[in-house]
Amino acid sequence: MTQAETAATTSPAESAAPLQRSRRVRATWLAVTAVVFLALCALSVVLGSRGVGWSDVVAGATGSTDTYAQAAVAKRVPRTALAALAGAALAVSGLVLQGITRNPIADPGILGVNTGASLAVVTGIAWFGLASATSYIWVAILGAAISSAFVWGVGSSGRGGATPLKLTLAGAATTVALTSFVTAVVLPRPDISENVVSWQIGGVGGATADKLWQMLPFLAVGALLCAWKARGLNMLGLGDDMAAGLGEDVHRTRLVAALGAVVLAAATTAIAGPIAFVGLVVPHFCRLLVGVDHRWLLPFAALGGACLLLVADVLGRVVAPPSEVDVGIITALVGAPVFISVVRQRRVREL
Repeated sequence: MTQAETAATTSPAESAAPLQRSRRVRATWLAVTAVVFLALCALSVVLGSRGVGWSDVVAGATGSTDTYAQAAVAKRVPRTALAALAGAALAVSGLVLQGITRNPIADPGILGVNTGASLAVVTGIAWFGLASATSYIWVAILGAAISSAFVWGVGSSGRGGATPLKLTLAGAATTVALTSFVTAVVLPRPDISENVVSWQIGGVGGATADKLWQMLPFLAVGALLCAWKARGLNMLGLGDDMAAGLGEDVHRTRLVAALGAVVLAAATTAIAGPIAFVGLVVPHFCRLLVGVDHRWLLPFAALGGACLLLVADVLGRVVAPPSEVDVGIITALVGAPVFISVVRQRRVREL
């Protein structure tokens, strides 16, 4: 029997079976990741430099601070929430940036988004006396947007347009320059230098319920913008010409998705500091499990990023008690080998 005859005799149900199986596999992985996320949230509240019992967890979660253990729980609950939100936001931001640039090593930290947000926040604190979390977020978004536009402009100039290599080099150079500017702003101000240096490492230890509530609307807007353009990101993966031929407005899709990614990264940086490599590591791991469809990748990356940062925070609390290691250090230790591996694989393919 020929291939044509075989296809003709295949029922619609049999043709749809592979697609259904693929969806079942993706849904299964998503459910497993959600269960792991919930388990990590529980561990994040229980584990630390001092363990607590479940009765203390219940009391602390309801606001009681009668004992040391209950006070520890009351502090760990917003910290856990911030780690989950920050991890999810950074992972989704990195995924979207990789999609719009078709650059496998794109990340808010590598492309200068986080550093632009950091410089804006530090400048606002030092020169304009900003003090509220909402003001930090607004100026962080402005700084991240300017930095991102500059990196894209430099990386897309010249022959060949915005190639991954040019964007990465432009982002790295911009990051180095803006980091120097941050130091220049902070050094003459000893009254803010200690807090800023600690914040620059990246951590979730200063989480409060008030900061979380001020941060949530920005994360919601950024997430909605990214989700709105999930199908468009799939089209961009085919190339700009092919996407335009299929009816996609390439420039609008790229602009809206980039805005969503910048808002997510900037809002997270304003509250938790510039945490690197989450947006690089998580999307690559997610693609191994659920493929390249951004409609599945976005929720999977959000859960994966939350899990990664929760693990990093718990490890930072238990490796050297009673002191803590900030999550920015843990994610750098995890992300640096992944970054090197991705670069090496890409060079091998190009050779």
